[in-house]
Amino acid sequence: MQKKKWLLLALPLAALVLEALPFGAVLNFASPEEPMSVRKTFSYFSLTPFGYANFGPFLTALLTVALTVAVLVWLLRGKGRTAVRALSVAALATSLLPLLFGISYYSVIGGCITALLCATLVLCCLPLKN
Repeated sequence: MQKKKWLLLALPLAALVLEALPFGAVLNFASPEEPMSVRKTFSYFSLTPFGYANFGPFLTALLTVALTVAVLVWLLRGKGRTAVRALSVAALATSLLPLLFGISYYSVIGGCITALLCATLVLCCLPLKN
């Protein structure tokens, strides 16, 4: 396999690793004892943020898993480039959803995940030579 093909597979895998870490999804809770809100972080695969209406991280995690499988199928069988593009766009869009609540609901890990998904989208739009 070419380097570009390996990179196309490595990018969503790296995003999956970051999503599994407990530092990506952010929830801010008001506390009567403290003047500021309490910031708690969770894995993208955790249902806790989803239960508090922060849908973006969990949807991003699911779409990244589907994207990784689609990239693997595309690289092994040569079919499914359109699916990879569509899943890349969807995962990228959902990774930005926490910003609708404000910048305080977005983490550095979340930014890295967004960057990896953006790089996957750019790379899958470039031609791959056999």
